Amino acid sequence: MKTLLSLLAAVALLVWGTHIVRTGLLRTYGASLRRVLASSVRNRFAALLAGLGVTSLLQSSTATALIASSFVGQGLIATAPALAIVLGADIGTSLMVQVFSLDLSWLSPLLILVGVVLFLSRRNTTAGRLGRVAIGFGLIILALQLILQTTQPLTVNAGVKTLFATLSGDPLLDMLLAAIVTMVSYSSLAVVLLTATLAASSVISPEVAFALVLGANLGSGLLAVITTMNAAPEVRRIPLGNLMFKLVGCLALAPFLGVLTGWLSAIDPDPKSLTVNFHLAFNLALAACFIFATGPVARLTERLLPARPKEDEVSRPRHLDPVALDTPILAISCAAREALRIADTVETMLVGVMDVIRRKDRDLSRRLRTMDDTVDELYTAVKLYLTQISREALDEREGKRWTDIVSFTINMEQIGDGVERILRDLEDKLIKRGASFSDAGMAEITELHERLVSNLRLAMSVFLNGDLKGAQALIAQKVEFRERELAFADTHLQRLAWNTPESIETSSLHLDLISEMKRINSHLCSVAYPILESAGVLSSSRVRPEAIEPPAKAAAAAEGTAPRSTTAHVAHAAQPKAQP
Repeated sequence: MKTLLSLLAAVALLVWGTHIVRTGLLRTYGASLRRVLASSVRNRFAALLAGLGVTSLLQSSTATALIASSFVGQGLIATAPALAIVLGADIGTSLMVQVFSLDLSWLSPLLILVGVVLFLSRRNTTAGRLGRVAIGFGLIILALQLILQTTQPLTVNAGVKTLFATLSGDPLLDMLLAAIVTMVSYSSLAVVLLTATLAASSVISPEVAFALVLGANLGSGLLAVITTMNAAPEVRRIPLGNLMFKLVGCLALAPFLGVLTGWLSAIDPDPKSLTVNFHLAFNLALAACFIFATGPVARLTERLLPARPKEDEVSRPRHLDPVALDTPILAISCAAREALRIADTVETMLVGVMDVIRRKDRDLSRRLRTMDDTVDELYTAVKLYLTQISREALDEREGKRWTDIVSFTINMEQIGDGVERILRDLEDKLIKRGASFSDAGMAEITELHERLVSNLRLAMSVFLNGDLKGAQALIAQKVEFRERELAFADTHLQRLAWNTPESIETSSLHLDLISEMKRINSHLCSVAYPILESAGVLSSSRVRPEAIEPPAKAAAAAEGTAPRSTTAHVAHAAQPKAQP
């Protein structure tokens, strides 16, 4: 039992090591690796080589396949080049299996030592993140050594031999078992290396090892399909095409495992070498057979998974790439793009308000109000997406951007609610009653509306660029907007005093409308505060310094001559007097 537990722990350490390497490299060089994949689509062979190189670094063909899938979903690359990328990714995994199958026991302690020193001393720098990657590579090598040491006693145990002997009966059953283990461990690399180690210890025969290798490849294809199950059809095409490649290859080779054993034994009869060589040969054969079939397979997956109609995707996020979550700086960029899409929707709603007023179009008002549901859904999607970003992996600047995006989306959602309230009021108090604003009142509302739209576009620019001058201009507009709102409220009251019929009829609506516009403008101007605070030009209080009493003086006034509040005074008077 203790030996089995040690083996499972060593396998878990192997999986953890591959996870550390993958996430560490994505966080450090994720943007560069994604650019390599995105720019490799000039021909299928370049795409294959790009997938090979990226996967050799990430230690995960599944991760590379998911990145390529996200590119297809965003329309950055076509389906056929992405399928070539995943063919190269499988070869990259095979080459790394070849590397780790060598005797690297001397390298493990060196990598772990250097990695720990770098990670602890320079945690939030590129060197520190590379130290984390070095720790991952060291753990992979260490885990392989532990697996080898643990399996040696198992080779002489009769019960273990009987257990593994059951695997030699049916290649399809062996493939199914390996596929399940691969999906559970999220690493075909780990399963193939474990299989090679078991073969080297004579625990399993070469034919069983070959079947397990095929199952590991099949499991990695299934894992990508399951991971993208709820994604857009364009994203799901790449895992489906890759699974087709692997399924055809596995079914074609399953009846000939014994023959393949004899052929590969002529190159190197060592069981461990046989296993890793078969893994490499299998993926090379897949690439050779299907590299020219990526086009037809791409068209087949497009027919099986057609794109959704555009109108059905209005409220669906377009830029929140789940694969980018492993690269926080990219994930933040995705969230910022989706936040700007929310702002674009709010702008459409706001611009349409004047058309509703001028044309008294109830149908247009209702269509604009339904757009607030889109704003709410996108806001929720961005918020949930941001919560999945690892805050520990963010430096100070990235953490501030994370906060700015949260604040911006909250303000946009509040503005959407404000515009919806305006539209409801217009339907109830203007369109339904057949009322109209006076010419002077209409001119005032038009001027405030134009200022509001202009400030919204300025706020979007400030959020996008972080421009200090733009932020200062936005705050200046807040002051001017407030002054105009007060002035227009005063002139409206004057028109009421002059008994202007239209003003009397729309008085409540007019005052509510300009008040709501002022509230919306305040939300817009909130975008400028983080930038002004970072620049050190934001005062701690808007009250003039001479109007703020020192704490000691204020306390003395409260105890002495300063009048009590009405509540405090009544409470004091209500207390019963002491009996003489």
